Amino acid sequence: MFDLVPFGKRHEESWGQLMKSFNDVFNDDFFAPLKSSTLSFKTDIRETENAYLVEAELPGFTKENIDIDYAAPYLTIKAVHHEESTAEDESKGQVVRKERRHGEYVRRFYVEDIDADHIQASLKDGLLKLDIPKRQRPEGRRIEIQSGE
Repeated sequence: MFDLVPFGKRHEESWGQLMKSFNDVFNDDFFAPLKSSTLSFKTDIRETENAYLVEAELPGFTKENIDIDYAAPYLTIKAVHHEESTAEDESKGQVVRKERRHGEYVRRFYVEDIDADHIQASLKDGLLKLDIPKRQRPEGRRIEIQSGE
């Protein structure tokens, strides 16, 4: 007896299965280093009347690994990560596996009219917080017009 699935439907199922197999190959963890080649980190930026507040997620970094630089009008946050792990065969004392991972994470922000001398930074539990005060502009004053007599 004939199969009850229409011919076109079988073709669609075959194509769908082929595409699923293709996608599974590229979703494999083997390609993870290639997919995450853009090294960045998440930031939240809030503005108040007197300052900008920046929170950057940098888990696993120490303050010695983080560099914050302001060269008007750009604020740059750079975090450098160096990690090395070695697994040895204890019975023979030889290296079985040795891995190294190095990365530089950089974010650059355009900010104007800030008081660069009073920027404050703190790092706690992988969260870098920056308090960037705005430069206080002098308030304008009204000038009275004298009569021309």
